[in-house]
Amino acid sequence: MTAAGPSEPAPGAAVTPASFPPPSAVAASPPSAFPPPPPGPGVRPPFVAPPTDGARQRRWLAIGLASAAALVCCVGSLFGLGGLVVLGNQMIENQARGVVTDYLSAIRDEEYGEAYALLCESEQAHASLSEFSRSLANEPALASFQVREPHSADRLTVDATLRYESGGSDDVRFVIEQERSTGELRVCGQEG
Repeated sequence: MTAAGPSEPAPGAAVTPASFPPPSAVAASPPSAFPPPPPGPGVRPPFVAPPTDGARQRRWLAIGLASAAALVCCVGSLFGLGGLVVLGNQMIENQARGVVTDYLSAIRDEEYGEAYALLCESEQAHASLSEFSRSLANEPALASFQVREPHSADRLTVDATLRYESGGSDDVRFVIEQERSTGELRVCGQEG
């Protein structure tokens, strides 16, 4: 044993438990020059749960806001689609009334060429312009008319009341069809 510290066993000598210093002596030994090793991967932190920075709350808030925005877009698109359907129907009904008004105005003013141009292709195939003009010239002269709202149950029709110069009147229903080539509405016969 030396004065500096405990004796070290000789090389090749057997080590006995008595040669190790007692634990109290190890605890009292001066600190070593090397820091203790870092804790391993299995070490638990000194707190139960890690502190939260609000990421979960922000995530749920973002999901909720995105869902609300999607719902607003869907409801808005449904209202927009419904508005387009209603607007489209109103446009077709207005065009139908306009075609019948123009047709009856041309007949009243004895402009049979203009009235003939407002007939659909199938009606024009049944009679030429001269035959159409002769048939209208033989009918009582139209003094005035009143066009009412269109009906579109199985086909588009427009009701009108015709008043003649002779004093009589008729209620007539005009059938309206859309031309395939131009897409315009035309008068395609009458009922009543």
